[in-house]
Amino acid sequence: MLTTKPSILPAKSAALYPSNLSIITDLRLKHALGPSSTVARRLRVFSTSSTMATTGGGGEILPNALRRRIYPCWGSGFFSLGIDVGTSRTGVAIGKGFAPRPLTVLDLRGEKLEQRLIQIAEQEEVDEFIIGLPKSYDGKETPQSNKVRSIAGRIAVKAAERGLRIYLQDEHGTTLEALDFMIERGLKRSARKVKVDAYSAMMVLDRYFSTSGSEAELVLPKQLDLQEKLKKGVRR
Repeated sequence: MLTTKPSILPAKSAALYPSNLSIITDLRLKHALGPSSTVARRLRVFSTSSTMATTGGGGEILPNALRRRIYPCWGSGFFSLGIDVGTSRTGVAIGKGFAPRPLTVLDLRGEKLEQRLIQIAEQEEVDEFIIGLPKSYDGKETPQSNKVRSIAGRIAVKAAERGLRIYLQDEHGTTLEALDFMIERGLKRSARKVKVDAYSAMMVLDRYFSTSGSEAELVLPKQLDLQEKLKKGVRR
């Protein structure tokens, strides 16, 4: 049994690991200049050196939001599953870059929660999880952030076995955004109380796609064979 802990790569690791936003620019230039140009070759080396965007052996692991930004006609991929992990319940939403929608609220914990999320992903043709990472108003992580990172790390191993990716997305303020959204649409207080977690997950997805995945933080298992599955997009 493998017991190595998954690694979570920081989204903003200074110049060593360029952000997803810089990868957008690099890949757009590479496509514009053509594969044979000197600049394109340099950009190819630069892009594949980033362990946030790749697994180190070439073959970029790009979030769907970034694919949509780089390739405007992209639309044949699978869905993205937004997840808002609360202290008592977990909200789930789904989307493909436009009109994300709340899916369900899970009253589960631990391994049962993780297994159910994997099941939902397989049922809904999902190939990536976008998990909300709690942060304070000034961008600092909180004790709840550590709990979410632990959950994301455990799910990353199960997900990678099926060729599914895990990303963390800053979720600060999404609960208030969800409440405002539901009030504007006339949902009653009783309905808001029951569905707020799912709508918060929807807001996590909306933020992820609206920023083209530039803030997304890839969570990788350490096992090289699982990283290879992610590069190849293997699904079971």
